[in-house]
Amino acid sequence: MDHTQILLKPVISEKASFVKEEDGQVIFFVHEKANKIEIKKAVEKAFGVKVTNVNVVRKAPAPRTKMGRVVGRIPGSKKAYVSLAEGDKIEFFEGV
Repeated sequence: MDHTQILLKPVISEKASFVKEEDGQVIFFVHEKANKIEIKKAVEKAFGVKVTNVNVVRKAPAPRTKMGRVVGRIPGSKKAYVSLAEGDKIEFFEGV
């Protein structure tokens, strides 16, 4: 897989910005079949930074209910918490 297929989009939230400031980690939604090694190589190639660690969190699909009846499903997702080397950082919104 190409790095553009592995990294789907960055997670932009209050928790993600807190983790970025405190721990130096960046959070991405990633392809569900990507492993840690592929994620590490994709981030290093896309942003030109050194990755020290990758943690992966998977959310399982869940049924969507309405008044007690199943009417569909909520899709699952996979997130990668990427730890960057000391001094490296990725800025998504510079100058905003």
